[in-house]
Amino acid sequence: MQRASRLKRELQLLATEPPPGITCWQDTHRDDLRAQILGGANTPYEKGVFKLEVVIPERYPFEPPQIRFLTPIYHPNIDSAGRICLDILKLPPKGAWRPSLSIATVLTSIQLLMSEPNPDDPLVADVSSEFKYNKPLFLRNARQWTEKHARPSREVRCSCGPDLAAAAAADPDADEEEAPGSLPEASDSEARDPAQKRKARQPGGAEKKFCPDVEGVCPGSS
Repeated sequence: MQRASRLKRELQLLATEPPPGITCWQDTHRDDLRAQILGGANTPYEKGVFKLEVVIPERYPFEPPQIRFLTPIYHPNIDSAGRICLDILKLPPKGAWRPSLSIATVLTSIQLLMSEPNPDDPLVADVSSEFKYNKPLFLRNARQWTEKHARPSREVRCSCGPDLAAAAAADPDADEEEAPGSLPEASDSEARDPAQKRKARQPGGAEKKFCPDVEGVCPGSS
């Protein structure tokens, strides 16, 4: 009962007063939540749109939400399965979750982690080493991943005829609503080497190029 009332109140607040660059909503087909974080300015994730899965446990708010990235991201504290190394996602004594924290607080902390990685507490050792000792290479790789996986596609495909398709393509600045898409499984090689770049996937038959997903589970206490 407390979980339901607390969740309802938090979702209402997220809908009316969302943190800048963050949205969160109830998944219409399941009990989980979905969230979206915009990449911050002056970071390699700028102009990227990153989707996340938010699972609310039965004992919430006495247990933290389980959150993982659905959009691949090149980051020392986020692995190829989307798992996030963040203290407030774990219970004490190893973590810092408190019932007074909220979903909005956690998403804001994740947004800050994207802008300010913590290479001294990494989840991906190779990317952390790259961040510490070869920052230009890290920035280049992170930008390439953002461009490949998190940028809304400007490609327009229309079955209503060449004239309308051409008119739509002629306006590249038109606002687009990002549609959800299927997400690829993480391969064994990616799990062993999170810094390995993924091959570009060809867009499917849908209207827009979707951000791929990575299936995985949330990390346990470390």
